[in-house]
Amino acid sequence: MPGILMHVSTPAQAPKPRGKSPGWKTGKQRQRRIRYPIVKKRTSTPQKTTHQSA
Repeated sequence: MPGILMHVSTPAQAPKPRGKSPGWKTGKQRQRRIRYPIVKKRTSTPQKTTHQSA
């Protein structure tokens, strides 16, 4: 059995290389991200109802 397994090998792929990614290329211009205005949600206060007398 071990001889057959050595001949067939494994169905898994070889491991991929790890390490630090190359990052930005030297001299490439970077664009700043677009800034959007802040949207603040506020809680609305309940409006007072005026009772009119008859």
